[in-house]
Amino acid sequence: MNVILVYDVSHKRVNKIMKICRKYLIRVQNSVFEGTITESKLKKLKDEIKRNIDCRQDKICIYILGSLKYIKKEEIGCINEQDNFI
Repeated sequence: MNVILVYDVSHKRVNKIMKICRKYLIRVQNSVFEGTITESKLKKLKDEIKRNIDCRQDKICIYILGSLKYIKKEEIGCINEQDNFI
């Protein structure tokens, strides 16, 4: 499955969450990751994140894309072609 993960976490936890996300997905911006991932790896990713955030302060959004057929991605500015899965 294809996913986009976005996070907004406390400054104290940013590096830890970024390192967890980089194990599973490709970093496309400071707090934005995207990539193809299996259901089991997505579960592991979510479990790791849950263990390392404060649910009262931090927020993680994971967008699961059913199909890339109807997705269009537009980028403006510094574009790294290697990092694009969409």
